[in-house]
Amino acid sequence: MAILHANADITPTKPELLATWLPTQPWFAGDASALEHLGAYRFDDPDGEVGMETHLVRAGDGPVLQVPWTYRGAPLDGAESHLVGTMEHTVLGDRWVYDAIADPVYQAVLTATILTGGTQAELVRDLGDGRTQIRPPDVQVTGSGGADGSVDLEVRRVLDGPAPQGDAALTGTWPGVTDPVVLAVARLR
Repeated sequence: MAILHANADITPTKPELLATWLPTQPWFAGDASALEHLGAYRFDDPDGEVGMETHLVRAGDGPVLQVPWTYRGAPLDGAESHLVGTMEHTVLGDRWVYDAIADPVYQAVLTATILTGGTQAELVRDLGDGRTQIRPPDVQVTGSGGADGSVDLEVRRVLDGPAPQGDAALTGTWPGVTDPVVLAVARLR
């Protein structure tokens, strides 16, 4: 379960980080000043230490982009080149935000989700005073299952165009998109 802190402030905000980081990526296309957030999905870290959230965005009339991030309470050793930025979270404290593609926790959880036929994390809003509320996800993802063994992962950054082929896949739908879109594939080694 992913806990969303309803009363927290984040500086800089996720949209601000997206708007500054995305244009620095070679796969980015569109107008960063016209970012539209289409939805997001999360995975659970079995150890409860790393936040994992994937944003689906479009920049102006550009393609739909998939931007997976991890949120950590301390720097990830050896991942300096994958640091998106840092943010101050009023409940969780300082957070180091990484391009999740390079984060071993994200890689392991994504692989397990794909290979076991898993789904996104349940979203629970912490309203304060011990009250919580389940929030329906705006993006639904499902692993196909079926593959077994060591795999290589490919996470699609640009979701428009032909989907890659693999032995197993993670697919998703979101508001306005009802036919499942391939988000990532796992290929047996």
